Amino acid sequence: MLQTASIIGLLKTLLIFILVYSIFKYLMRLFAPFILKSIAKKAEAHFRNQSTPKPPTQKEGEISIDKMPTPKTSNDSVGEYVDYEEVE
Repeated sequence: MLQTASIIGLLKTLLIFILVYSIFKYLMRLFAPFILKSIAKKAEAHFRNQSTPKPPTQKEGEISIDKMPTPKTSNDSVGEYVDYEEVE
């Protein structure tokens, strides 16, 4: 059987949608300041942790080498230099 949409069903759906939207909007007005303060505190703590220098882990006078630098090799196969003169 095929059921057709009734005006009453449409009005109920619209009323429920408007009611849920109004409740959500009211609750967001109540809780938004708390949520924003929480986000701001987390961001401040994150930036504060990034900006503080970390104490050195080795004693004064010790030397540590992370990796050996790779020697730079010239690439001679690029071509040769050709001198030019400007023509006026």
